[in-house]
Amino acid sequence: MNRPPLSERAAWSMVFLCTLAYICSFIDRYVLGILVQPIKTEFALTDTQMGLLLGPAFAIFYATMGLPMGWITDRVRRTWMLGVATTFWSLATGAMGFVTGFGSLFASRMAVGIGEAALSPGALSMIADSFPRRKRGAPIAVYSTALALGAGLASLLGASILAYAKQRPDLTFLGIGPLSPWRFTFLVVSAPGFIIAPLFFLLREPPRGLDDVEGEKPVRGLGDGLAWVKGRLGTYLGLVSLVCVMTIIAYGQGGWNASLFERNWGWAPERFATINGLINLLVGPLAVLAAGRWADAWSKKVPDAPLRVLLAGALVMIPCASAAPLMPTATLGFIFLALATAGTGVVSAVGVLSVLEITPAVVRGQVVALYYMAISLSGLFLGPPVVGWLSDHVFGPQQLRWAMATLPILFGALPLVLASRTRSLYLQALARQK
Repeated sequence: MNRPPLSERAAWSMVFLCTLAYICSFIDRYVLGILVQPIKTEFALTDTQMGLLLGPAFAIFYATMGLPMGWITDRVRRTWMLGVATTFWSLATGAMGFVTGFGSLFASRMAVGIGEAALSPGALSMIADSFPRRKRGAPIAVYSTALALGAGLASLLGASILAYAKQRPDLTFLGIGPLSPWRFTFLVVSAPGFIIAPLFFLLREPPRGLDDVEGEKPVRGLGDGLAWVKGRLGTYLGLVSLVCVMTIIAYGQGGWNASLFERNWGWAPERFATINGLINLLVGPLAVLAAGRWADAWSKKVPDAPLRVLLAGALVMIPCASAAPLMPTATLGFIFLALATAGTGVVSAVGVLSVLEITPAVVRGQVVALYYMAISLSGLFLGPPVVGWLSDHVFGPQQLRWAMATLPILFGALPLVLASRTRSLYLQALARQK
């Protein structure tokens, strides 16, 4: 006997809880970027090593665990899965406050990635099963605000905690200490996850299959999501490559911006983090929510509305992200950084919505997991490490600005050139879904 769908109130409650968890996940992964300089100093690390910690250490399991997590998502109670995952990554974040060197830092970052790998496949699968096709833009946009909110709160919390900790040499946390300011920061930001995790066990699980196509053949195996994507490879590659540029910029520049402002304009990390946090909190969520509403409204007139909105965001994001590090003053740098943040918010809001539009419910968890695997691998493996390598081996550590300015053009030019072909393939995929 089929269970009734969630009420609108229950569906939105689920969306808000998933969004809170997503915000916590971004805080836990982004806060390392604010702490680059003190960690680098304490352990005598290079920019290349810090790039590995910011990117691949997290991505190794965050990305590769995505497909099995998507397979699990399609078969287990998703609410319970997310409760366990939130607890796990919060423990791993707290463990970073006790590391003894590069090796233990790397291992702790990998553990954070394992826990966070379960979140988006489960959350987006539940959202897609709780809202009809033409009303998914708004809830997915709300969920996607976590990117900007998490990055902004990571900056603000990191700045506040660092400023507080620097004034207290004998710092302790729950009786543990004394702790250096950066270790204390990891312990504090891990705490909210332990509050959010139990709430998932109280949620009602949405019934699966809203908007399934009648007569659609069920798929069950772990490779079914791969088979579905393989049959439409050009469409998914073109679409996902545009979102990959967003993650490469977001992780590549986001992880290094505090160091850029310190080396280029002499700003302390907590000063940069305060302004950057406010920009992310003000600009990012507005851009994400506007993109979701725009996509929903435009969908009534054109079938490929999410993809069109995505392209508009990319055309703002790429040039502004490249220009920001090259500005002559910090103020102008922040202005272009805010514009790039707006473009990033638009792309993040409609990227997964575009994927859901051409993906049936029976493989949705797996395909969403593949989507996050692709954008995470590219963003984390190519973003921070490429900036660190360019800084160490091409431009020099004191010319970090040029390494960061090169990144968006290096990876963004080709997907934009191929955008027309991507749109043509996407329209064909939409026609087959009807």
